[in-house]
Amino acid sequence: MKAIGVTREGDDVELLDVARPEPSEGEALVRTLRVGVDGTDHEVIAGSHGGYPEGAEHMILGHEAVGVVEDGNGSGLEAGQVVVPTVRRKPDGETNDYFRRGEPDMAPDGEYVERGIVGEHGFMAEYFTSPADNLVPIPDHLAEYGMLIEPVSIAEKANDHAFSTREPFEWRPEAACVLGNGSLGLLTLWMLGREFDRTYCVGRRDRPDPTIDVIDELGATYVDSRETPVDQLPDDHEAVDYVFEATGYAPHAVQTVDALAPNGVGALLGIPGPWEFEIDGGTFHKEIVLHNKCLIGTVNSHVKHFEAAVDTLDEMPQWLLDDLVTTVASPDSVDAAFEDDEDQIKAVVEFDTL
Repeated sequence: MKAIGVTREGDDVELLDVARPEPSEGEALVRTLRVGVDGTDHEVIAGSHGGYPEGAEHMILGHEAVGVVEDGNGSGLEAGQVVVPTVRRKPDGETNDYFRRGEPDMAPDGEYVERGIVGEHGFMAEYFTSPADNLVPIPDHLAEYGMLIEPVSIAEKANDHAFSTREPFEWRPEAACVLGNGSLGLLTLWMLGREFDRTYCVGRRDRPDPTIDVIDELGATYVDSRETPVDQLPDDHEAVDYVFEATGYAPHAVQTVDALAPNGVGALLGIPGPWEFEIDGGTFHKEIVLHNKCLIGTVNSHVKHFEAAVDTLDEMPQWLLDDLVTTVASPDSVDAAFEDDEDQIKAVVEFDTL
């Protein structure tokens, strides 16, 4: 079957010819429809994140997927059901307390594998197998954009955890800011627009630009960080109650504290490489303490977040989904999905249609 992946000898994505997987007991065989491409995929290709399955000379990419059950194989799923797979799984033949508690997204590094990222093949192939517990059924009418459920689930978890830190008191947030105008940032911006009176999105692009067009259409304010750094937001605009960081730009973790209003919370999702820079640690610490501010880190998501994401995706306007998916590539012309193109927001690889 056709698959898209990387090899230990190569330095770019390749169209691979691999055997169709055989489902084990309790696993379903899934025919892949679409798989999204995101920044993590590019990091895996570059070798800066993730790792190959043990003993394998290649790794199939892809962790944002939607497919159709081809063979339920006694898993409890029926042929024809549209499903979205979760990403994080327990290491082969092992388990730990996080998985036993149903909280694999909280497991520390080294105590899990992630499909298409670290230690296990992904979903960017004509077929994949998965236990039913890791497959979330979705309505047929969401199949075309079902690959967006995984990134939306990431935002669902981040928002849930961040807002939970404010539950001990009467928090009255009014403004939110998303750092990063990629597809995850824009999806989150729409989500936050339902709960906050004012929303901002920080990027580094010049008009005209398709992501800024989306920001405008969502009724948010675009902030160019080259003109207004994140820590100067309170001066040029206003302090915000919630910051959602999706850039991996390490200084943003520090700058977020200055951007927050008293009692505000910031969620960090980007994963930077080693980055040394100077900060005024005392002022940083004091600002958090004296103004009851909070920073949290969050990664991955689990079934409950995927299930929440299904409902969220179903509420999103059609124009937003259409505008976000800017490239649909076939496996035979997959390079188009991995091109560095500023006009590209979300690229997907399409293996089949419903």
